Amino acid sequence: MDDEFTYRGKTMAELKELSLNEFAEFLPSRQRRTLLRGLTDQQKRLLQKLEKKNDIKTHCRDMIIIPALIGKTIRIHTGKEFVRLTLSEETLGHYLGEYALTRKMVSHSSPGVGATRSSSSVSVR
Repeated sequence: MDDEFTYRGKTMAELKELSLNEFAEFLPSRQRRTLLRGLTDQQKRLLQKLEKKNDIKTHCRDMIIIPALIGKTIRIHTGKEFVRLTLSEETLGHYLGEYALTRKMVSHSSPGVGATRSSSSVSVR
């Protein structure tokens, strides 16, 4: 069997040859409409920076992953820190923000003093 990656029947070499508007035809409707509307100034600057350097920091969470970004490493801002992401073929068509979660999981421990009626009688020491 052939283990070569394909996206909607196209190989990576074929996808990299396509223009942005031609690639948009293979995407789901929300991403297609976003690309056909045109890239924002922030997204254009991100693409220009990635041509020069590989590992950059960005706040641009709404950038759609296009074939030109595959193989690059990006650090995406979560609101508190930057999460490192290496873009692979499987991430094509997704947004950068999908891979940098902005909320952490809440893990509750035992209740604090005064949280329940019985805990008020427990010694603090």
